Amino acid sequence: MPAPLPTPTPAPTPAGPTTFLYDGELTQGGWMRGTAPAGTVSARLGEQELDLGADNRFFAAFDRDSGRETELVATLADGRSIRSPVAVSPREWDIERVNVARRPGGASAAFMRRRQPELDAIWDARTAEADSDGWREDFIWPVTGRISGRFGSQRIYRGEPGSYHSGLDIARPTGTPFVAPASGVVTLATDTPFSLEGYLLIIDHGQGLNSAFLHMDRIDVREGERVEQGQQLGTIGSSGRATGPHLHWSLKWHLTRLDPLLFVGPMPE
Repeated sequence: MPAPLPTPTPAPTPAGPTTFLYDGELTQGGWMRGTAPAGTVSARLGEQELDLGADNRFFAAFDRDSGRETELVATLADGRSIRSPVAVSPREWDIERVNVARRPGGASAAFMRRRQPELDAIWDARTAEADSDGWREDFIWPVTGRISGRFGSQRIYRGEPGSYHSGLDIARPTGTPFVAPASGVVTLATDTPFSLEGYLLIIDHGQGLNSAFLHMDRIDVREGERVEQGQQLGTIGSSGRATGPHLHWSLKWHLTRLDPLLFVGPMPE
C-alpha cells in the first residue's frame, strides 16, 4: 500500500485584533493612534497610506476642512481587505468677515527668488520621514502663556476667504525658553531668519508627524540631532513677519494641518 500523503500544516493565524483599534481626537484638525488588524501588509486612511510600526501601530490625522466621514482600509497578506468607517466631527472656527477687498496681486519676482529656496527647505524638512517614535508620546506644552492666535481662525474679505491660521500662537517675552512637546529628530534649524517665519525649527516625530516653531530669538539644537520630550529647543522671539514676541507652533501629518490644542491637555498653571 502506498504511504499516505502528509496532511499540510495550516498556516498559523496571525495574533492580534481582527479589525482596527484606535482612539484619539476624531474631529477636524484632530488625530488618532491605533493598531491595524493582524496580518495587515498595508493600510490607509482615505487615500493616505499609513506607516505601520513592527507592532502594527499607526498614527493618522484629519485636516481642518476634513469631511464628516472617512475610512480606514487594511490589506491583509491573504489579499482580503478590512474596512472601518471613521466619523469625523465638525468644528466651528473663528471666522471674521470684513467689508474690505482682499489685497490684489501676489509676491514680486524679486521676493520669490529669495523665497523659493526657503520653501524648498521647508518642504524637504517636513517630508523627511525621520526614524522617531515621538508620535507615540502624549504631547506636552512647549511653553505656557497667553494664547494670542488659534488654529483655524480666518478672515473673509467681501466673500473671498483668506488663508486660515495654521498653528497656535503663545505670547511670551523675547528670550523665554521653550521645550520639545515630544521626542523627534531635527530636520531644519535655520542659521539665518527666513522671510516670513524668522528663525525656524522643524522636529520630525515619525510616521509623517512633525512640529514647526517660528519667530524664535535663538535655536539651541542642530539639524540631525535627536531631541527628547521636554528638552529645551530655543527661545521665543519676534523674528520674521511677527507683530510681537510669541511662539508659533504648527503640526502637520504629511500634507494635513493639525490643531496643536488637540494634542495637549489643559495648560498648566
